[in-house]
Amino acid sequence: MFYEPPTPPPNLPTEVVNALDESSPNRLRDIGRYAEELAEHKEREVRLEDESPEGELEERSDDLPDDVPTKATITIKEINDNRYYYWQWREGDKIKSKYKGPVNPDG
Repeated sequence: MFYEPPTPPPNLPTEVVNALDESSPNRLRDIGRYAEELAEHKEREVRLEDESPEGELEERSDDLPDDVPTKATITIKEINDNRYYYWQWREGDKIKSKYKGPVNPDG
């Protein structure tokens, strides 16, 4: 039985398609995970840029550490199938993060 390979999106550059075509299944899975994480990071950057000061104050938590600015928001990161809260804020062109704690402290 013969299976057709998937069709790449038309907006994907040829050099990217060729590099992916030459990759092993394990590397493709790593690339997929990285691409998802990178997309989430870039979307988070846009959200941080677009947030209004009022929204930032509404999301401020009472347990905000001294070294985390009041404009920080809380995000969830998944690491090795575990979910963690992180404070996140913008300093110039960079997104800064600080560990807050596990999403499910009992698990």
